[in-house]
Amino acid sequence: MKRLEFFRLAGAAAAIVGMTLLFRGLAYHPGVAPDFSDEKPGAETIVVISTAESGSAIGAKLEAAGVVKSSQAFFRRAVLDPRSSRIAPGEHRIQTRISAKLALQQLLDAKRLVNAIEVKDGAWVSEVAANLIAAGFSRGEVESALKKPSLPIDFKAKNAEGFLYPAFYDYQKGETASEIVKRMIARFESATSEIQWKSVKGFTPYQVLTIASLIQAEGTPDVQRKVARVIFNRLQKRMPLQMDTTVHYIFKRRGKIALSLADTKVNSPFNTFRNAGLPPTPINNPTVGAIDAALNAESGDWLYFVTVSPNVTKFTSNYDEFLSFKAEYKKNLAAGAFK
Repeated sequence: MKRLEFFRLAGAAAAIVGMTLLFRGLAYHPGVAPDFSDEKPGAETIVVISTAESGSAIGAKLEAAGVVKSSQAFFRRAVLDPRSSRIAPGEHRIQTRISAKLALQQLLDAKRLVNAIEVKDGAWVSEVAANLIAAGFSRGEVESALKKPSLPIDFKAKNAEGFLYPAFYDYQKGETASEIVKRMIARFESATSEIQWKSVKGFTPYQVLTIASLIQAEGTPDVQRKVARVIFNRLQKRMPLQMDTTVHYIFKRRGKIALSLADTKVNSPFNTFRNAGLPPTPINNPTVGAIDAALNAESGDWLYFVTVSPNVTKFTSNYDEFLSFKAEYKKNLAAGAFK
């Protein structure tokens, strides 16, 4: 089975898998094709999709496995859905006796890939390690693979944080944790091969990557360039960044929003409430979208931003307005808007 590297770009899940479903050039004839309903799906089965396998071949394979009632139903569904080109090669767990529509959805669900390890957008190295261990690799092997990995030399990096590129990585029997980590780093190098790391004056490539990790942690894709500008403006004015996510990184906490006063006083070089400037390393593994935002920050004088409700982030250069945003956030938090 060919190795799969299933990438996420700009914070959104997207597959670039060296595979093209050969739907073009095949006639599509409207009509009714036999299809199952989804009322009583059958047991799961494993369907192996090969690289460059055509849509009609996939449909035939699904029909033979008892997944869909007819290959025509799947083909007709897939040919009208541009996501079909994202079906990844590899082994897929998929239910039997389901509609062509659901079959396509399950084939596009990366979580149904067998023997695949996920590096989520903005994942910590510690989370990647946990995923490797959960996949069956020993703790000692994983720790060894991550202790002294071969990192891009231009960055003069202190550890692997920032270089394990967000993606789904399949693995085969006999492959080592070290080999998988090497592929994650190689994917980082490939995904960022066009990046002009030295284009931000006064910052090293490693500092740009660190800024990108802050952007990844703090902002949704639609506001990442504004978050980048806040970071640069505060650094220029020698203001502490005071970013909650750097403190959550210290404690390895996910899903928590607010910080306590004690949290902000923790003695750590990653505490941007106590320490001026950037953290000593990235605080996660960012996507190309976050890196691009660091390199192309939006113009503005903003010094503060607050996510006042899910998917609504407000920016300002005025401290009093910032306090009003913060009050709005606290009100929404108390009302359960962030649950």
